[in-house]
Amino acid sequence: MLLLLASCANNTPQHPDTLSSGSIEISADETFKPVIEEQLRVFDSSFPDAHITIHYKPESECFKDYFENKARMILVTRPLSKTEKDICDQNKIFPSSLELAKDAIAVVTNKDCEDSMLSLSQLKGILTGVYKKPYTVVFDNQGSSTLQFITDSLIPNQKLGSNVFAAKSNPQVVDYVAHKKDAIGFVGLGYVSDSTDPGNTGAFVKYINVAAIQNDSTMQFYQPYQAYIALKLYPLTRKLYYISRESYAGLATGFANFMARDRGQLIFSHAHMLALRKNVVIRPAEINTH
Repeated sequence: MLLLLASCANNTPQHPDTLSSGSIEISADETFKPVIEEQLRVFDSSFPDAHITIHYKPESECFKDYFENKARMILVTRPLSKTEKDICDQNKIFPSSLELAKDAIAVVTNKDCEDSMLSLSQLKGILTGVYKKPYTVVFDNQGSSTLQFITDSLIPNQKLGSNVFAAKSNPQVVDYVAHKKDAIGFVGLGYVSDSTDPGNTGAFVKYINVAAIQNDSTMQFYQPYQAYIALKLYPLTRKLYYISRESYAGLATGFANFMARDRGQLIFSHAHMLALRKNVVIRPAEINTH
């Protein structure tokens, strides 16, 4: 019996990492870098034996890393498509995924711009280059999830105008808009949220304007505040998913569990995103100005 037990123990697969230790590489949509960096900082402080290297890339590159086995896990804005699931089946990849939080795409304009409230039809005209005012439109890059989302949701089967350009990153989009009066940019919410806001009230950075976008159902205009994301009033929202290819309870699973549980969900909330794995209570309030 002892020999049998020893034989079984020797046949047990030995993995180089656990839920809280080891070294892995993952890829993440670069539009979420501010909040993912904070997630990693807190995770590292809790599990010093865990070493996660995150490569921030356009979303299309993240999926490429996933299927080429260059990333144990990816953090992206959509789940696997049917075609991608079929590829997983063919290659004996057993994916696991979960939606973690909901984000908003912010529409940013120069401080001197007169258009601070825009309808979806106006945005469509701006993107296709037929709007009455000649804006220069800036996205982060050609393979970004932001560009994909905006084109799919606002101008499907239409071409972008010749006035649309790609910068190299979200910070460069914000910087370009801040210095060009007739520029308009589309960026992840984390790049316009004011991290120095003492009350975590969802304030935006002061050197650009964050436009209010009209909801076609209520006909009211909303900025990408957390409550308006939760109530589905701000129209330009998308979700953040993790997709793992890990076949055992390793470090990718540990990091995914951390983001899906209380501390990780609280970090998403502090980043002004809507945490999707915890209950959120929204209460009406009145402001007494007297």
